Amino acid sequence: MIDSFLNKFFPSGYPYSVNEGYLTYTKFRALQHFSSAMLHVLSTQSLLFAAGLRPTPAQATAVSWILKDGMQHAGKLICSSMGARMDSEPKSWRILADVLYDFGTALEVISPLCPQLFLEVAGFGNFAKGMAVVAARATRLPIYSSFAKEGNLSDLFAKGEAISTLFNVMGIGAGIGLASTVCSTTQGKLIAGPLLSVVHIYGVLQEMRATPVNTLNPQRTAMIVADFIKSGKVSSPAELRYREDLLFPNRLIEEAGSVKIGQPVRRVFSPQCVKQLKATFSKEKFLLSRKGSNAYMVLEQSATGEDALRGWLVAAFASEMERSGVGSGDTVLNEAYERMESVFPVFVAEVRSRGWYTDQFLDGNRSRIAYAKSR
Repeated sequence: MIDSFLNKFFPSGYPYSVNEGYLTYTKFRALQHFSSAMLHVLSTQSLLFAAGLRPTPAQATAVSWILKDGMQHAGKLICSSMGARMDSEPKSWRILADVLYDFGTALEVISPLCPQLFLEVAGFGNFAKGMAVVAARATRLPIYSSFAKEGNLSDLFAKGEAISTLFNVMGIGAGIGLASTVCSTTQGKLIAGPLLSVVHIYGVLQEMRATPVNTLNPQRTAMIVADFIKSGKVSSPAELRYREDLLFPNRLIEEAGSVKIGQPVRRVFSPQCVKQLKATFSKEKFLLSRKGSNAYMVLEQSATGEDALRGWLVAAFASEMERSGVGSGDTVLNEAYERMESVFPVFVAEVRSRGWYTDQFLDGNRSRIAYAKSR
């Protein structure tokens, strides 16, 4: 029975065919889907009550399908324009997706309290759910990819969806039981709903913390560079995952130079400054300048993760020199650049050996620079 369960719900060759953390991710994914399905039954029953019906729990699908075709599609269209940001921060967006879903569910649960506003409340709830659906689906592939170890992404994806389906069905069954007993009234739902939502969000938070994403984005790049500056070592994706700030991913890290990346060029650099920086970093695919305690970096259109690492190292060395009183502002950039050149071959080799993917840098839809070709 155990072998049959593993074959149906875990990738072939488990646990040797997946990266570290997959079991933790799976356990909390199951908890998340179970609690989410229970919430869905309660919220849909509430919608039917608000519409003036007195349904049995088994009738809970009717209103859900009707409302999906309207406001939910509008939410999907709005959220679909943010795909690049989801590539950069899939874990944060996955958490936001579940928060939006629970917000939409909460509006549905309270809809019987204001039946005269049924369409507005239910429509806005489904609008939030539409955004949640797009964010959850868009982040699914990069999250699954982080666990794939032997070219087994399709197998891993299929087994992950099987687990989701199993616990969704179990959650629906438990939700029907609740809707028929404790939560047969709106008051009961107002007690059970927040508790289930807390369990749901806790599950997705732990699920995302267990996910070892190996692509480079601003936060992970800054953390890698900060670790290297402090200890001379590079953390692996599995070691870094529990230290990522999933709620505020754009915070600056002082040890990595407090780099702000992707600001519009015209906002941070004057035309004269661009010429000077282009001369300073003539072989690079980035422009970097220090202003106050922060560094501002703009990447070229074709820059990779390796280019971002080079720029971040320069910023970190320049910040370190400023704190030690060697110099200030852009005067330390040349010396910091020389230090970067001397350590970069060893540094980038260590980054790759620790499992980081350096061919891309995922900075969301931040601004990049392109130079016109001279005739």
